[in-house]
Amino acid sequence: MAERKSFLLRIDPQLWSELESWAEAELRSVNGQIEYLLREAVQRRRSRRVPGVSTPPASAEGPTEN
Repeated sequence: MAERKSFLLRIDPQLWSELESWAEAELRSVNGQIEYLLREAVQRRRSRRVPGVSTPPASAEGPTEN
């Protein structure tokens, strides 16, 4: 099995509660649910890419909130 990367994630308690409920409904751990959601998001992003067009790197600060 491939080695897995560990990291600390700070998350809003309300969002955690939502993820916890969702994970329970789908018989996953919260960690497994987050990993599943991230994998799905990456697959969707890859499928939308136009061949030959590169996307600029994301800001180190992340997206801005309005």
